[in-house]
Amino acid sequence: MLRVNRPLTLAGFETGKMKRLQICQGIFVTLLMCTTLAHSVDDLDPTVSDKVSDISDLSTEDPTSPTDETEEVTEITDHAGDTEEIKSEKDHSEPKKELTANEIRGETISRSSHYAVFTGNELYEAALSLMNQTKQDEQEAYTLLQSAAELGHVESLQKVAWARLLGRHLKPNITQAAEMFEYLAQQGNVDAQMGLGFMFATGIGKNSSQAKALIHYTFGALGGSQLAQMALAYRYWSGISVASSCETALTHYRKVSHTVADEVSLTGNRAVQRVRLLDEVDSPGSSPALLDDDLIQYYQFLAEKGDVQAQVGLGQLHYQGGRGVEQDHQRALNYFVQAAEAGNTNAMAFLGKMYLEGSSVVKQSNETALKYFKRAADQNNAVGQSGLGLLYLHGRGVPQDYKLAFKYFTQAAEQGWVDGQLQLGNMYFSGLGVRRDYKMAIKYFNLASQSGHVLAFYNLAQMQASGTGMVRSCHTSVELFKNVAERGRWGEMLMEAHTAYWDSRHTQALVTYMLLAELGYEVAQSNAAFILDRHETELFKQGEGFARALMYWGRAASQGYAVARVKLGDYHYYGYGTSVDYETAAAHYRLASEQQHNAQAMFNLGYMHEQGLGLKQDMHLAKRFYDMAAEASADAQVPVALALAKLAFLFSFKYFEDFQWLDIDENNIEEILGPDWDIYLMAVLSVIIATLILFRRPPPPMAV
Repeated sequence: MLRVNRPLTLAGFETGKMKRLQICQGIFVTLLMCTTLAHSVDDLDPTVSDKVSDISDLSTEDPTSPTDETEEVTEITDHAGDTEEIKSEKDHSEPKKELTANEIRGETISRSSHYAVFTGNELYEAALSLMNQTKQDEQEAYTLLQSAAELGHVESLQKVAWARLLGRHLKPNITQAAEMFEYLAQQGNVDAQMGLGFMFATGIGKNSSQAKALIHYTFGALGGSQLAQMALAYRYWSGISVASSCETALTHYRKVSHTVADEVSLTGNRAVQRVRLLDEVDSPGSSPALLDDDLIQYYQFLAEKGDVQAQVGLGQLHYQGGRGVEQDHQRALNYFVQAAEAGNTNAMAFLGKMYLEGSSVVKQSNETALKYFKRAADQNNAVGQSGLGLLYLHGRGVPQDYKLAFKYFTQAAEQGWVDGQLQLGNMYFSGLGVRRDYKMAIKYFNLASQSGHVLAFYNLAQMQASGTGMVRSCHTSVELFKNVAERGRWGEMLMEAHTAYWDSRHTQALVTYMLLAELGYEVAQSNAAFILDRHETELFKQGEGFARALMYWGRAASQGYAVARVKLGDYHYYGYGTSVDYETAAAHYRLASEQQHNAQAMFNLGYMHEQGLGLKQDMHLAKRFYDMAAEASADAQVPVALALAKLAFLFSFKYFEDFQWLDIDENNIEEILGPDWDIYLMAVLSVIIATLILFRRPPPPMAV
């Protein structure tokens, strides 16, 4: 690079330095030609210039060279600037016609050979319009985003980069995602900083570096990236590569929670489905977070036949989304209308909520909401009473009246309705219509939080953080703010990863779970460990799987997941991802036993006491832990019965050995029966127990 802090002359240049001058002259001529070309392009029709422009395609599925991709991104931004200039020249000559999302979508598809007919911002807005509809058409939205990204639109580039990294609606391409993040980060994009931080933290597409990850997370968090703030908050909360700091974690979690709380509507946030893959594999169909497809079809059949309860239930599922059901306000409206016409008060009240809030399906109307709320409240429906309370509290469609609002909220809260409890807490906290009373506010916020209302958690966190009405507790407030932050819109990626896993897209599921694990989601940490434990992806080199799984099991265990704590014990017991260490394994089993009363941990401690592995050999303690395991879980009773039968055999053998009635010892048994003689013994005992159970079955009744 030439320095221009002092005048340059030709007098002192040597032969080698003449080459530099020739290069500078070449650059000057090139710039002059580009300037001339730019002036000539200004006179062209915009559509013609778009066809002339050679816009590189960012969507190359198999890039040949990382360097070429970087050059492509640079070319895109240059062409985007030219396109905007041409567009602005045309805007002065004729008025611009506003196009709807569907019109832009249709035009884009029909002119797929030259997407630059529209500006990147128009395509981006059209894509957002599709994504913000209740029934999302995200696949088509990402097609528009990709077109906008080709025009150099920064926000579209950012979304396409994440889509390439996570495989969301676009084919995964980690190398391309990394280069796009690097380009955007150089432009000051904070979400790109988060993307680079994630890649350095996990070693996906980059050499793992926790120091670089921390730098990128910090830049992203300071710039306002909510994902970066969550990742940084979790690191300070757990002490990952930084000194643990509750106050720093509180600062970042509070910022994210404030945004999440502002986005909560009358519907409430979508439910975050925390489904554990391990539980689904061990107990298929037992997950309470998801509804079986056959059950949903059965309810749909009942609803079509006029079953009012089925109509209301399906309406609520489609209204709020979750449990494996897609949010669809149109279907919810249809079900609620059918049930309301049949006289169901819950359906009337939910119709009131839909009209009070408004959506792409129904136009907002305070008068219609009042009509439905009043019809439901007159029949003592808690949802309707709470809705009337909201109208009087805010003066929407009726004169503002705090006393009437308090009356209706009280009636709803007495019937256990969560919204009534929350609003009563708010009124007591702010002193609206009643004397300010923090103890009563805390009471009702606690009641609402027991039903899972996100705003109740947020209000309690604020009171804990400031010490309002209670003793200040940083630890408790961080846990509450973390709960709120994890209910943001990014929590929907949990179900996306779950769907990807069961569609056999294991790598996509793993990357998504790893991203959420960086944000502090315990379920994502355990699911990432589960996938790595089963070696279902080739994302990492052979041999790295167990070590990474050990890390994620450790993080999940530190958040209180008992099964993860048992897994840590197993990894140290068998030497998966670490060296064999019976004492450390026993320590993890003991923690799971004492803190979470885990039956598997108790059983393992009994076996280790029996064998003297990492613990003192003690038959009495072994029996005690076996008995505790049987009491902790009914599923452990059969294994415990076999273990106790084996223990009784060892007791008998020890008795004969002490009196020297038999001239054999345990080593002789191993020489005769082999090292796995105890397994053979338990197999024989299990056959005996099964036979006894079979013969003890009552005989079938005789036919008359």
